[in-house]
Amino acid sequence: MTTLPHRLLRALDQFNAAHPWDHNAHYHPWILRQLPRHFGSALDVGCGSGDLARLLAERAGTVHGVDSDPEIIAQAQQLTSPPTPVTFATADALAGIPANSYDVITCVAAIHHLPFTEALSAFRKHLAPGGTLVILGLSRPSTPGDYLLGALASPLNAVTGWLKNRGRTAPRPVSMTATTRPADMAFPDIVREAQAVLPGARPRRRLFWRYTLVWHHR
Repeated sequence: MTTLPHRLLRALDQFNAAHPWDHNAHYHPWILRQLPRHFGSALDVGCGSGDLARLLAERAGTVHGVDSDPEIIAQAQQLTSPPTPVTFATADALAGIPANSYDVITCVAAIHHLPFTEALSAFRKHLAPGGTLVILGLSRPSTPGDYLLGALASPLNAVTGWLKNRGRTAPRPVSMTATTRPADMAFPDIVREAQAVLPGARPRRRLFWRYTLVWHHR
């Protein structure tokens, strides 16, 4: 289902390929706004090349990033200069979480690679009382509202790419992340399971094929 003609979609795809930008990094400022100005410790699950972890380190005493891709972790370590209080480890996103509690846990564009309910349960287990969990995720479109939001995002995606690239057509580097597979969980199912595991969780649909979830551990 789409409300845009096939030719327009194809033209948008070609334009977007010439003006790439990092959809996940676009939400980093929003993520930071959900967090306290200062906190003790943070865990970034699926940290990629560490962009968000380094931003968290500007507010945190310590930050630990985990990712299952050793090449990405190696890049994250190379990009992080001491004395930045960030450590990175190649680890399974769930079984590899250190047995600690964290004041902040973030997970950006990674939870759809994991068993959803088990991941939320693990995050809840490792989140300290008073802590904040912030997830930026991908969902499978399944409702008219999903398709409408996707249709609105397509031209906005092109405009944003053009602005971020300042009109240049040569591709610019974006943050290195693991290979992304399509999301297979619909947003209504995400809402239902999230609220069952994390009472009071606030999932919200967002532009650019993303959703957010914020939960405070009372």
